[in-house]
Amino acid sequence: METKTPKEFFEKVLPSRFDPNKVAGFEAVIQMNITGPNGGDWIVAVKDKRMDIKEGVDPSPTISVTMSDTDFVDMVNGRLGAVKAFMTGKLQFKGSISVGMRLMDIGFK
Repeated sequence: METKTPKEFFEKVLPSRFDPNKVAGFEAVIQMNITGPNGGDWIVAVKDKRMDIKEGVDPSPTISVTMSDTDFVDMVNGRLGAVKAFMTGKLQFKGSISVGMRLMDIGFK
């Protein structure tokens, strides 16, 4: 499914990609800060093989990710690799790099 906006990704695509078997023993709160006209802030919480997504800002996330809306859409549609986005400054994060690497398991691919 081609994602057109970050909101569509968080509301429809990410829940459909989520595989609880890939996150056994994984627990994190991911703060997604998407800038630009189609941006917004989302909290993705993973615990006990469950994922909860809601709009907003968490005061103490495990990891915080910031991207522009266009780069984010390109990344989740496979047109921009996450490593390349990070190395070129298009993807910025604060927190555990090991948690960042697990985002693909959650469905950010």
